[in-house]
Amino acid sequence: MADKSVLTVSIVTPDGKVYECETATLVVVRTMSGQLGIMPNHIPVIASLEVDEAKVTHDGKEDEIAVNGGFVEFSDNNLTIIADSAERQGDIDVDRASKAQHRAEEKIREAREKHDDQEVLRSQVALRRAINRINVAKR
Repeated sequence: MADKSVLTVSIVTPDGKVYECETATLVVVRTMSGQLGIMPNHIPVIASLEVDEAKVTHDGKEDEIAVNGGFVEFSDNNLTIIADSAERQGDIDVDRASKAQHRAEEKIREAREKHDDQEVLRSQVALRRAINRINVAKR
């Protein structure tokens, strides 16, 4: 019989599985509607995710994963995040993320000068992703 007091968590991207844990007791993510915490035996959920971190509590510790969009699905104590991209805290290259932040800030400035609203929006997403990666890495 399966243990009903823990969650199995998987985070996958188009490049493959980024994270897996079979002993989670709490997962916190930011959805389009706000922050969502999921514990064992939670009601089934499907929600779109914001660019933010996912926090997975297990075995007395907490793992942080930078998640860049996608969605979360939960049922039967199995939680799956399907993300556009995701990186575990220890795998984030802060220097690379900082360079991406500066590039995005420059593209936003240039796009505003040209009144290119679509490029502003794309660059703002890139900026949020870079800042998210930096924030998760520095915790």
